Amino acid sequence: MFAAPAPVEQTTHARLIVSTHRSALLRVTLRYRPDDPLAVRMLFPAEFALETGDPALLPDSPDPAAGRLPDAAPPVPEIEWVFARQLLSAGLELPSGEGDVHIRPALGGRTMVELRSPDGVALLQFDRIELRRFLWSTLLAVPEGQELHHLDCDAALAQLLA
Repeated sequence: MFAAPAPVEQTTHARLIVSTHRSALLRVTLRYRPDDPLAVRMLFPAEFALETGDPALLPDSPDPAAGRLPDAAPPVPEIEWVFARQLLSAGLELPSGEGDVHIRPALGGRTMVELRSPDGVALLQFDRIELRRFLWSTLLAVPEGQELHHLDCDAALAQLLA
């Protein structure tokens, strides 16, 4: 019997684009659970939820440390978006996505993630290297094409019927 791969978690920063001159830097947690091998998760501080109104917006700056959130900030509830790991992989190379999540490469080594909800649209800019690093870690945990070997169909069905 083999040990189940450990979950993957990485914290990074993204820039929430509000307009051509306004954005906010926020901490994003990327998660991957081998027991849900087809999905990745992005968790955002609840203060940036679309229905709560404008977040504390910061001016754009070429200095990536400008406007950085304090490391000792108190924990806040998080908003979680779940989407296909394959979408993240495809979106790093070509514009990809249908429905609520769209991912596309951008200039300057960036990747844009567009999240759509009934409350509005959020456009986030990530460092492509950070997303690639996370994706690579998930592929080490569960290689592409091996996802179904890690999926517990009975548990998933029981959860749906509960």
